[in-house]
Amino acid sequence: MKKSLVKYPYLTEDVEIYERENGHKIVLAHKEGDLVNVSTWVKTGSINEDDNNNGISHFLEHLMFKGTHKHKAGEFDRILEAKGAIVNAATWKDYTFYYVTLPKGENCIDLNLAIELHADMMLDPILPEEEIGAPFDLNNPEVSDKRERHVVIEEIRMRKDQNWTKVYNACNHNMYKKHPYRRDVIGTPEIISRVTRDDIMNYYNTFYSPENMTTIIVGDFDKQEILAKVEQEFDFKGRPNAQKRINEIDKATEETITVENTSKINTSYLMVGWLGPKASELKENIELDIISIILGESTSSRLYQNLIEKQPEPIFNMANAEHYQFKDGNNFFIQANFKPEKKDIALELIKKEVSDLLDNRITSDELAKAKKKIKSRFAFAAETVSEIGENIGYYMTVCEDLKLVEDYLKDLNEISIEDLENTIRKYLNIDNAVVSLVVPEV
Repeated sequence: MKKSLVKYPYLTEDVEIYERENGHKIVLAHKEGDLVNVSTWVKTGSINEDDNNNGISHFLEHLMFKGTHKHKAGEFDRILEAKGAIVNAATWKDYTFYYVTLPKGENCIDLNLAIELHADMMLDPILPEEEIGAPFDLNNPEVSDKRERHVVIEEIRMRKDQNWTKVYNACNHNMYKKHPYRRDVIGTPEIISRVTRDDIMNYYNTFYSPENMTTIIVGDFDKQEILAKVEQEFDFKGRPNAQKRINEIDKATEETITVENTSKINTSYLMVGWLGPKASELKENIELDIISIILGESTSSRLYQNLIEKQPEPIFNMANAEHYQFKDGNNFFIQANFKPEKKDIALELIKKEVSDLLDNRITSDELAKAKKKIKSRFAFAAETVSEIGENIGYYMTVCEDLKLVEDYLKDLNEISIEDLENTIRKYLNIDNAVVSLVVPEV
């Protein structure tokens, strides 16, 4: 096994990374206390989907808890929750991850149990037909099956009714021409209603491969004993690795794209989106985080002050900025909710705030406050075993390099106003943006 060490800020010991011959990675991080976190991050999500199986990653996530050859559906949760565990999972564009946080128990007895059950779930899901539910015709109103297929479809329908989801999906879809990121992670009712157990199992067997998995254990334990335990339990039995997929990365639009949809609402929603650097390009990522804070986070941000606090008459109900980080390229968003009759004014004010990032220069005070906030967040991410596990999973899976955390604080401290301005010029030109609107039906 190949071993490497990472000096993770705020932790008292180096994080140990072990890469096995089959490609499976094991990460051990020391954190004093009784709680431990066990997680496995899989390098698959909507990035590996197409128009025929969009949503299958999220559907599979639900089904992974429906039993193995050793444990019936529900046993995994019941056994661990009786030990005081929090058990959950999440699916996003670049990954699906599963985690357990619990007290380690005397002599780590419950930690060992968690590893056994977690590995069993990750490596031997049976995806029983009776838990999935049979494929069906969406147009059949008589279907009343409440099995997992229908649970997921109902979840999709509830999300589709959310106005922020509508405005985001339209913006996201139009920022990409070819990349799988253009699709909604949760999928569509049409696909989920017809996907078969064989389709799901084939997807699992393809992408839940050793090289795609990183298992992370965070807590206070004997590292050699736990390493041996993870090796023993994660027996892939010669499972082949997935063929590497390289997606064509879209270029930003060369002129502003505006998309307008209507809904039965009384207010209007706006999202302006840009394509950004890859998540692994650490310095530019930190710069966009800083810009996001200065522009649109909290009541002291420019968007709040200029569009809400200081406006002579009310136009906006809210306005903020977000920075989403992805393996093949990030997204930067401005989002706002405003009075429908003020649409043209609202758009012009948003565009002015973007241009003012350069015309009305970022101040040293704004930069210092944003850096302080980011440092506090980074420190907070090292306070709990679950936060540490999630941060390590992100760097290992999305950035594909945990070593980046070693330079994080150094890169943050070195960023200047000129650096921010260069990044604004590079990524946040309004000509390279997609503007998505959801307005009331006439």
